[in-house]
Amino acid sequence: MLLFSKRYGRSPFIVIFVMIMLKMLLFRHFIFQGIQADRLPADGAAVLALLFVFELITSAKWKGAVFGIVNAVMSLLLFASTVYFSYYGTVPTYTALHGLDQVLQVRTSVGSIMQPSFYLFFVDVIALSILSIWNRLYGPRLDGRNRIARPLYTGIAALLCISVSGGYIWSSSSIPNEIVQAESLGFLDYQVAAAMKESKEKAELRSGSIEDTAASTDALQTSYFDQIGQAVEAGTPNYFGYAKGKNVIVIQMEAFQNVAVNLSVGGNPVTPVLNQLAKESFYFPHFFQQIGQGNTSDAEFLSNTSIYPTGVIAMSTGYGDRVLPSLPRLLGDKGYESNTFHINDVTFWDRNRMYPALGFTKYYDKPSFENDHFNSFGASDEELYKVGLEKLQAFKQQNKPFYAQFVTTSSHHPFKVPDDKQRITMPDGLQGSQLGDYLTALNYTDYALGQFIEGLKASGLWDNTIFVAYGDHYGLQKNDNDPAWVSEQLGITYDGDIDRFNIPLFVHVPGAEGKVMDQVGGQVDIMPTVSNLLGISLVDEAYTAFGHDLLNTTSNVIGMRYYLPTGSFFNNDILFVPGKGFEDGKATDIRTKQPVTDFSQYRADYDYILELMKLSDDYVRLLPKRAP
Repeated sequence: MLLFSKRYGRSPFIVIFVMIMLKMLLFRHFIFQGIQADRLPADGAAVLALLFVFELITSAKWKGAVFGIVNAVMSLLLFASTVYFSYYGTVPTYTALHGLDQVLQVRTSVGSIMQPSFYLFFVDVIALSILSIWNRLYGPRLDGRNRIARPLYTGIAALLCISVSGGYIWSSSSIPNEIVQAESLGFLDYQVAAAMKESKEKAELRSGSIEDTAASTDALQTSYFDQIGQAVEAGTPNYFGYAKGKNVIVIQMEAFQNVAVNLSVGGNPVTPVLNQLAKESFYFPHFFQQIGQGNTSDAEFLSNTSIYPTGVIAMSTGYGDRVLPSLPRLLGDKGYESNTFHINDVTFWDRNRMYPALGFTKYYDKPSFENDHFNSFGASDEELYKVGLEKLQAFKQQNKPFYAQFVTTSSHHPFKVPDDKQRITMPDGLQGSQLGDYLTALNYTDYALGQFIEGLKASGLWDNTIFVAYGDHYGLQKNDNDPAWVSEQLGITYDGDIDRFNIPLFVHVPGAEGKVMDQVGGQVDIMPTVSNLLGISLVDEAYTAFGHDLLNTTSNVIGMRYYLPTGSFFNNDILFVPGKGFEDGKATDIRTKQPVTDFSQYRADYDYILELMKLSDDYVRLLPKRAP
């Protein structure tokens, strides 16, 4: 400390270094639930490298101001990342900046998870700002001498710290689990590692081709399913063309977890409409979300393309400039009109770019609906369906087949339903809780859906339509809903990961008998399943799908990342979450919710999912850009 004081004189270097390191400790406490002293050298090397660079390039006159700004920016970044982690459960990288313009749209949700302790990141910034103002007004004037370190020593120190950080980054480069990698590297080095990974992937793509990637995907899937004993049977797949030529309606239900289906509270069913739909449809109770940074918009992308989100950027933002092979585009070639309905502004999550990329004929957004002020997004689900039904009836009159997508919002976090719209009363134990509000919102979503179904039946559309309904992602925030408490309140066994990411899928097909489908599925499987029912062969159409037709799949494995670490997967038996790799991972039985200690038999699933998701990333990045 004395050495640095002599070397740097009145430079704020030491003070700012100490302040930032204290904030790194605070960040680790919030994110990784502990101080983790053995991880501090990684943080220290990265912070010193950053400060040495600024020490080297900043003149004595501006040193105080520059270091103050560095400290303030680091405080803001760590604060924002902590809030982000509380909401999404993952450590953000610099790519999350692409979604900053979406924050105001969900400010109610973000504000509800803010904790006063998060503002500790700014205590020193405020104190140092006050002290700086005081010194400027009343402190002694400094002449600036002896305030610049010798450039040679500073440069050597900077290079040394950069080398140490580089060593940490190199040693952690093989860890697919982002949380473990972030914990090992610390906040700053984790950002550098993410940038290096992105740069490497871009370099690899320059020599790749979409045809080779598609061929590799087909070979991988064929090899994997042969290995597990599920070879593709010769002949026509089950239900192929069963609903050929029929309309398609897809309902994407906001924050809808499967736990609500067939659940009763206080003697009242939460989802009476969906309970009945489950009896009349192919109902998949072991169906899971697979979204990335784009949340709801990623779910739309997944269900329409059967391509995995990359996890580093919302797909609508990163790939809205592409020609996406999709269900709307596929059906458009068969003479279908394709419309999508969402009551928010179409620029939210860059849907104004994504919908043309997906090939939708037309979209209906905020100006198309009367704002009945249901929540912060505006119009209610009832209004959404009312307008949508009018448009679909027009297609019927014109004798045009259609594909219609509806994206609901009435069950959006923080799940506040206006008093005059509430249709269920929560027991005393759930009154005022997030769980109680959540179930109330899902009950309204279910009611509005029932009104829409009745409208379809009355207009003669129901019996000529494949009707698909699924959840886009989880609703209950993990930090606000202790699984043991949820289990006690609902009289079930609720797992904080399995049940949180478990969303329902219903596929109603006119003339087909309802059936509970026990196999595992994910949003990546929706497009192939619908295509099979319509009698459209994705192979014949040269469409590459990274999911599978769930009506012809007995064993399935689906990957998930972002909300779980890369390498996580669900198969018909377990949820697997890797540690540094496969061997130190954790497995949980998806039905009993109990830990599985011996999961060695699932190594092939782990290797397959890692390779499949990499191929999916390569494929979407190689897709051609569409004309402006």
